Amino acid sequence: MSVSAFDLDGYLASRRQLVDEALDRSMPGEDVPPATVHRAMRYSVFAGGKRLRPILVIAGAEAVGASADTVMPTACALEMIHTYSLIHDDLPAMDDDDYRRGRLTNHKVFGDAVAILAGDGLLTLAFRAIADNASRVGNAALACAAVAEIADAAGTLGMVGGQVVDIESEGKTVSAETLDDIHRHKTAALLRASLRVGAILGGGTTAAVDAITTAGDRLGLAFQIVDDILDVEGNLAELGKTAGSDERKKKATYPALHGIEASRAKARALITDAIGALVPLGPAAEPIRALCHFVVNRRS
Repeated sequence: MSVSAFDLDGYLASRRQLVDEALDRSMPGEDVPPATVHRAMRYSVFAGGKRLRPILVIAGAEAVGASADTVMPTACALEMIHTYSLIHDDLPAMDDDDYRRGRLTNHKVFGDAVAILAGDGLLTLAFRAIADNASRVGNAALACAAVAEIADAAGTLGMVGGQVVDIESEGKTVSAETLDDIHRHKTAALLRASLRVGAILGGGTTAAVDAITTAGDRLGLAFQIVDDILDVEGNLAELGKTAGSDERKKKATYPALHGIEASRAKARALITDAIGALVPLGPAAEPIRALCHFVVNRRS
């Protein structure tokens, strides 16, 4: 099946609806005490967004023959972790942003303290959701493997660690190797883990999981490079957040180090590598291939 024949818009819409419904069921209602923090958690989770990470979990499972339902709690967990990271990134002590997904950031509505606790709540609830996934796969070892993968990708060896180096690199000239290291940890680690845990929980063979892991690594790095480009070329209406923040904060980015055109070329090359890694999986990996093209061509 060619990429052009695959209905990516329909796929994204159907999987996003499944994820949104599952998130609504798995999160405390706004009236559940303490209501303020639950309102804050739901405010950011249901602010919109592409649901890319949970959809990648689903696509990873489908590529090895499993269903979306098999991995849905973990798919929701990845969205919770991603949203918590955005809430904390937007805080005055971090990126100090006023808008996210086209609306006021969490701390602008609920205050810094509740925003911090809402992020903490989402991170904690995410691991409860992953634990709940164990009953759907019938294999405790697979569930444990998913917990370890996501903890590594989200923690100091992954997203948190990348964010630390990103902050420490502001205003400095960094090497290409350091920049790749920041991006692979800050962003690519969680995207790679999303695909990987979907394949693991879906019962994929070692060869299939390895192929999906390689694709996820390349896709994740390409995603952040495109994010860097959009921060230069995008606008609030497209991005849902204020553009130009990287330059204002003198962050280490691909366009700053390599230029726009070289950055685009790198992103395209990474996506080519990602799609190449998926060849052994055949048509079952078509959603992942289409998502690879979506990532490199996106405008938000």
